[in-house]
Amino acid sequence: MADSPRTRADARLRRRGTSARRGKGRRGRAKGKRGILRKVLLAFVVLVALGIAGVVAAYLMVDIPKPNDRAVSQASVLYYSDGKTEMDRIATVNRESVEIDDVPMDVQQAFLAAEDRSFYENRGISPKGIFRAVSGAVAGEDRGGGSTITQQYVKNYFLTQDQTYSRKAKEILISVKIDGELSKDEILENYLNTIYFGRGADGIQTASQEYFGKDVGELSASEGALLASVIRGPSLYDPALGEEQQQRAEERWEYVLDGMVEKGWMTASERDKATFPKTTAPKRSEAKATDIGYITEEVRSELRERLDLTDAQIDRGGFKIVTTIDRKAQRAAAKAVEEHQPTGERTSDLHIGLASVEPGDGAIRAMYGGKRFGKGRYGYFNSAVDGKMQAGSTMKPFTMIAALRKGIPLSTTYSGSSPYYSSDFIYDGAGATPIQRSGGIVNYGNASYGPVNMITATQKSVNTYYAQLNLAATPKATARSAKDAGVIGWNGEKQTKLSTGPGNVFGTDSVRVIDMANAYATIAAEGRRATPYYISEVTSTGPSDIDYEVEKEVERAFPQDVSRDTIQAMSLVGQPGGTGYPTVADLGRPVGGKTGTTSDNYAAWFDGFTPGQLATAVGMYKGDGSLVKKNQLVNLGEYGEITGGTVPARIWTDYMIGALEGEKVAKLPPPGNVEYRPQTDAPSNAPAPITSTSEPPAPEPTTTREPEPTSTSTSSSSSSSSSSSSKSSSSSSSTSSSSTSSSSSSSSSTTRSSTTRPTSTTPPRPTTTPPRPTTTTSRPTTTRPPRPTTTRPPRPTSSSRQSAERQGQGQGPG
Repeated sequence: MADSPRTRADARLRRRGTSARRGKGRRGRAKGKRGILRKVLLAFVVLVALGIAGVVAAYLMVDIPKPNDRAVSQASVLYYSDGKTEMDRIATVNRESVEIDDVPMDVQQAFLAAEDRSFYENRGISPKGIFRAVSGAVAGEDRGGGSTITQQYVKNYFLTQDQTYSRKAKEILISVKIDGELSKDEILENYLNTIYFGRGADGIQTASQEYFGKDVGELSASEGALLASVIRGPSLYDPALGEEQQQRAEERWEYVLDGMVEKGWMTASERDKATFPKTTAPKRSEAKATDIGYITEEVRSELRERLDLTDAQIDRGGFKIVTTIDRKAQRAAAKAVEEHQPTGERTSDLHIGLASVEPGDGAIRAMYGGKRFGKGRYGYFNSAVDGKMQAGSTMKPFTMIAALRKGIPLSTTYSGSSPYYSSDFIYDGAGATPIQRSGGIVNYGNASYGPVNMITATQKSVNTYYAQLNLAATPKATARSAKDAGVIGWNGEKQTKLSTGPGNVFGTDSVRVIDMANAYATIAAEGRRATPYYISEVTSTGPSDIDYEVEKEVERAFPQDVSRDTIQAMSLVGQPGGTGYPTVADLGRPVGGKTGTTSDNYAAWFDGFTPGQLATAVGMYKGDGSLVKKNQLVNLGEYGEITGGTVPARIWTDYMIGALEGEKVAKLPPPGNVEYRPQTDAPSNAPAPITSTSEPPAPEPTTTREPEPTSTSTSSSSSSSSSSSSKSSSSSSSTSSSSTSSSSSSSSSTTRSSTTRPTSTTPPRPTTTPPRPTTTTSRPTTTRPPRPTTTRPPRPTSSSRQSAERQGQGQGPG
């Protein structure tokens, strides 16, 4: 009870004390709450400050990365020699960058209306757009994208397409940074060149070609609005892909045009007149697989060798490459081969190569390596570059050059009788014939001629004459002259020295079509040899800094007078009696040339030129080119046999007609008139020429005319067969054709002979010590040597050089 208030006064005092204590408690609690709030607010401010600091730090620390590989990749465009007509493209990305000024202003505005209407006002990002995109994602609704054009450019050019927060954060930071470092026009230009439009097109220039078949500078506002619509999703908005895509594209196209009106970039009247544009049909997404593909591969090779570019640099692209290829000539080449190549039985592994070089320059004006690059069994095998075959009688002009260089003139006369015997040509290997064991050389069909000079022997392709001439000029000189002209020997994939055996005159070395074209170009350029090339100019529009212009490599290979006399001696190939007659006569221009058919028809050639304009080689063989029966050019489709005067001459002539259409007719140069010089160092085995003060007439062969060819014949090489009538359905043979055939069965000491055996069963023994030559010192009475007709060359091999020393004499129709 002591604690109870004694009086009412005590009770009042106690109540007051209790109330006071309660008031103090309430005030303390209020102060506590306010303190906590202050702390929370302070913490928030600190966090915001730290966040801002973090963003600033991140902004400062994030560097603008290097462009990703796809962004900087663009097509390297190959142009024909005119520098304007596109031929092909190189690159894994189909892009061709353009400058912003090349894009019409209303097309630029169409993209802004579609993707970023505040582009010129924002700082690279749109906070409203980001909030809209995020809120839409949270709500599960499509409220529009949050990326500006700058952000899209950053994503495409610098980053990946990964959908991650870290990638998005980088995108925002880099976009702000880019906006501060580049002008708006630079950003828009880069954007338009990197955005993907579908149809395999990266960038607006390529898209313009793919969708409308025109350059970007020719686009209308309506077409630009469609392209701006397509980028939202090419598979969903390309109107050529279906009705649904058409409907989506039209709706998006209208949205873009309405935006242009809203921004004042298009009037309402212009909007009303706009119509939905028509697009071209999408192309199939496949690499170019035509004859052009083979050229493109050679261009790639030259980019590596001459410009030291790596494959990665080439694939990254961005080069404008002006080639040497003439569009008219290339089309003529493809047309000629495709029209005249045999079809049907035994033709599936037939190789036909064509190469055409500008004499005195080296520019390759046309090259046919196959029909469809990358397709079929031989889709990557270039018959003009990869194929190797024996040169055959196309080597005879180089023996003539060797002789002329030594002062053995065109008037030099030897007997054209067949056989001709010399111990230098003895071959007693496996399968050798009695004539070969006796060192015999025979003309085709064993036809014999009287005394003939160098011109007539070239015209008739008299093997026995050229065997003697090669001994007089020396086989080493023949090899040297061929090398000087540009002939390269091959053993499989390796270059090798040209043969110096006496049979090299008959083309025992394996050679390539491209090299023979260049060697004949040396003759056509009057002795000036040029290094062949495919690329004239290269400029860069991509990351590489290249401004290349070819430096032509031209040097004198042999004297002008020697070359001029050689041209004179080769100039009757398309005239009556020539091995290319009547086919080559269809060209209607002065030419120099040489047919070539090897023994047993293992390969066939026609190499020739118009003076100073074009030198072209056409070579063909079968299978791997090895000298086995299955590779003989006989019974192919409708052809009983193929000789140099048939399919190759026909292809060559038709190609030259197309390639030279509209060009002036080039005249032959005057004769060189190489004079006789005493042969003081003549080899001991050199035969003595027949002394003559005047040029003898071209004799007819003394043997019976060769039988008319049939569909299964393998011995006809008549000049009549040099035309398209040489197919098995035609079996006519003229006097000139029989003489041509007989003259073309050349022999070599290095390849096995498979020509028709002579009618004599017991050949005379050879003279083991032929007399020293006593060349005539008198000049022919004619002021100008008559034009010669060429003969067919010996058999070629494609896979490897066939050793003449092992194989025996490789005589074939010329």
